[in-house]
Amino acid sequence: MLQRLEELCNLNGVSGDEGRVRAYIKEAVKPYATDVKTDAMGNLYVHKAGNGPRVMACAHMDEVGMMVRGILDNGLIAYAQTGLDARVVVSKRVIIGKDAVPGIIGAKAIHLQSREEFERALKHKDLYIDIGAKDKGDAEKYVKLGDYISFVTEFSRFGDGLMKAKALDDRCGCAILIELLKNDYDCDFTAVFTVQEEVGLRGAQAAAYNVNPELALILEGTTANDMPKSEGHEYVTRVGGGPAISVMDGGTMVLPRMFNALRATAKKENIPFQLRKGTRGGTDAGAIHKSLAGVVCGGISVPCRYIHSPESVASVSDFENAFRLAHSFLKNRTFEEVLKNV
Repeated sequence: MLQRLEELCNLNGVSGDEGRVRAYIKEAVKPYATDVKTDAMGNLYVHKAGNGPRVMACAHMDEVGMMVRGILDNGLIAYAQTGLDARVVVSKRVIIGKDAVPGIIGAKAIHLQSREEFERALKHKDLYIDIGAKDKGDAEKYVKLGDYISFVTEFSRFGDGLMKAKALDDRCGCAILIELLKNDYDCDFTAVFTVQEEVGLRGAQAAAYNVNPELALILEGTTANDMPKSEGHEYVTRVGGGPAISVMDGGTMVLPRMFNALRATAKKENIPFQLRKGTRGGTDAGAIHKSLAGVVCGGISVPCRYIHSPESVASVSDFENAFRLAHSFLKNRTFEEVLKNV
């Protein structure tokens, strides 16, 4: 499963450009599926027909990144973005478009900055991508408006049981979902790999209507703020503390019976876990739970430091235990107890 995660993280799949990730997953799940299909938006559905409730598990394929929005006369590239902090992208390497044109995100040299510029955080409007072009005409030979821009970061293990990569949010969920598909569960099970989560949960909304689930389990990477100057209640989650179970976030309030069922499963199976303490941000559950006549949703998340950046950090054991929790919830048919109370 860890090798699978490495391969997934090293693929580029900015929101709206998830094709490489989708093709990889489609090939990986072929041996385990009753039916595999893609909808008009690009969501990938892997159905394992069975008796019992309609259960959907989902993870999003897209990652944060950028898009070319302008080419300057001097050959520098202006970009559009969503969900990125400008302070963490300066001097980072990127690739642009289908030809993977290399570039670097640059800003005015420190020697040339005014005191005011030096003392304030740079904004995206202050930054440009340099591809080595001599002028606009030269740059237009290699890139065009609308080309996607991805960070250049390779997955690696480091420290004491940690891993670092781009796109841990949410290739962690994708890798777990592929592993779940190797098993048989007493339900009509559909795994959905969604698109465009990072720009508004767009794929998830279509997925809910296509699957019509009674219960949905969302597998995600989430914020870890276990930094030196943070108080314990500000951590949101802690890397190495186990997978996080959500009570609520910026888009969803988890029904108590669903939350309690996930927590009880973790305790029964001796799986370390923690509660997600923050209420900002959101997951695909934000679109799914209020679709149709309403869908019972729950979330299992892998804590990630430096999320929405060129490189995040997560714990291998948290990742593995997130799979164990999702698998146990499904294998023990805990979803039946949740749906009894509807």
